[in-house]
Order: sequence, then C-alpha cells, then structure tokens
Amino acid sequence: MPRKMSCMLTIPQVNARTKLVTRRLGWWFLQPGDIVDLVEKAMGLQKGEKQVYLATVEIVEAAPQQLRAITEKECALEGFPDMIPGEFIEMFCKANRAKGCTPLTLVNRIRWKYT
Repeated sequence: MPRKMSCMLTIPQVNARTKLVTRRLGWWFLQPGDIVDLVEKAMGLQKGEKQVYLATVEIVEAAPQQLRAITEKECALEGFPDMIPGEFIEMFCKANRAKGCTPLTLVNRIRWKYT
C-alpha cells in the first residue's frame, strides 16, 4: 500500500496535474520508482474524518537543495507559474514556520509523474 502525502496547500494544482515538483522538510527516504498517494490531508484528521484521495504519483527524483535555490521555472513546476522565487520562499517558510524554516533551509526537492 503506497504512503500518503498531504497536498493540502496545493489541491487545485494537483487536481489540474500542473504540480510536478514538491519541496518537503522530510521524506528523505523516497527513491525513484516509489509510488505515493497524494491526499488532501494525511495527518490530524478529526474523528470520523476520512482522507480524500487526489492522485497517485511515481517518484522520478528526490534530492536535497537549499530552499533559496528555487527558480521561476521551479515555481511553475510547483504549480505556481505566476509566483517569483521570493514569494514562493515566503509562502513555504510561513507554512513551515514551526520548523524554523529560512531560505537557507535544506529541503527535499521531489519530482514525480502522475500514474
């Protein structure tokens, strides 16, 4: 059974299949060929709440990089074609504030293809 990855902040991009890359502060164990189910919310479900399936993807690549290395092309691959790198970094760090995220934070850049 595939692992479940939350895409709560990018549901429209996943549904439109425009999100081909994600950056995570974890998921270091992923390898090319791994299969992952994308869901709206993977953890913190309330009693009676169920996971909402979005898509199944195959991991193509996973590699560490500093968050500040993101480019405009990468913003588009993340599903944000109108966003510039500074805006993406700000959004990412705001979403990961509790984990002490900064532009220098090492993130896992994960590329996938939809199955």
